[in-house]
Amino acid sequence: MKQPENIGFISTRFAGTDGVSLEAAKWAEVLWLSGHVSYWYAGVLDRDPAISLCVPEAFFDHAENTWINSQLWGRTRRCAEASRRIRELTEYLKATLYEFRDRFNLDILIVENALTIPMHVPLGVAITEFLLETGMPAIAHHHDFMWERQRFQISAVDDYLEMAFPPRVPHLQHVVINQAAREELAWRKGLPSMLVPNVFDFENPPGAPDAYAADVRRALGLLDDDLLILQPTRVVPRKGIENAIHLIRRLKLTRAHLVVSHDSGDEGLEYGRQLQQLARDEGVSLKFFGDRMADRRQLNQEGQKVYVLSDLYPHADFVTFPSLYEGFGNALLESVYFRKPLVVGRYSVYQRDIEPKGFRLPTIDGVVDSSVVEECRRIIDDADYRHALTEHNYQVASRFFSYRVLRDSLRSMINNIRNMTE
Repeated sequence: MKQPENIGFISTRFAGTDGVSLEAAKWAEVLWLSGHVSYWYAGVLDRDPAISLCVPEAFFDHAENTWINSQLWGRTRRCAEASRRIRELTEYLKATLYEFRDRFNLDILIVENALTIPMHVPLGVAITEFLLETGMPAIAHHHDFMWERQRFQISAVDDYLEMAFPPRVPHLQHVVINQAAREELAWRKGLPSMLVPNVFDFENPPGAPDAYAADVRRALGLLDDDLLILQPTRVVPRKGIENAIHLIRRLKLTRAHLVVSHDSGDEGLEYGRQLQQLARDEGVSLKFFGDRMADRRQLNQEGQKVYVLSDLYPHADFVTFPSLYEGFGNALLESVYFRKPLVVGRYSVYQRDIEPKGFRLPTIDGVVDSSVVEECRRIIDDADYRHALTEHNYQVASRFFSYRVLRDSLRSMINNIRNMTE
């Protein structure tokens, strides 16, 4: 195998600010710094067309795949038509994978979550068959498995789930983002894996905010002396945003505003309505800012600025991240990267994979108790204490979640793949 390698990233989508797209971009950046060249395959892409192959049928929300999904979940029998259409789409997608390999003379594939969560069964089957037919070395980067999502528990497609989510392929190296996933993969599938956490570029701290983002507070309707408490997530129940509202009420802060950065996505509006009612009942100012946020700066149809998440962090006085469940928790690392104080929910991955590293963070363990209220009050009121905490947390994150950690892991993975194929 030649050095450096041409590396092909495969997923249903590489676009926007979802965790898979963001982490894949970080992997590609670190690989580029080591001399490797990355190419991209997906159904929706925001990458340069010169180094990518966009296959619309590979998108999980493509009409054909949407129909197939309607026949697979919440039932235990599937019709012959669904089986036929799975096979037809699989064969078509497999042909495009061969085209992807040949067009860019690829040496290694990195499959981002497409062999993990079965949102696109034909794509997962196509990738599995392609790997078995070609013997091509590959890495499967797993973000969230099917057994972690309730909607995939009753299925008419157990045959393909066993085959491809994830598959047992000799020259496929599995990578997970937390220890629990590593253990579950070994127990359920008998597959060994490498643990590589999500990372940030802590070796290069963020620069000062530029002129574009200077008016974020004004766009939010805030005054300079208002407290901007940032909830840098979507409006979905597992984010535990009601605990952020409870905390702000108990802190009794004047001129404090809880700003939720992103909208609900595809998970409905009911939770957002419940939060608005709760905030009114508790006397907390709650602002949803999702209609002014995107994955790149632009103007909306009214001519207003649209911001990216990194535009908000410099203006935040405090960050809430009271999640009930996370596969990892990028918002935690982002807050630490921007040296912002934050309160975090003690979700299971935080307890096991992050907390033991030595972070000093107030935590919400189920309920907002007096101790977390007092700790948050001290952080907000005491500038010296706040500075000491944010600096300590930055140093801890630099040690355990930096690009250096990812660089070492990727080097090890590629060496392992070389040994598999030599």
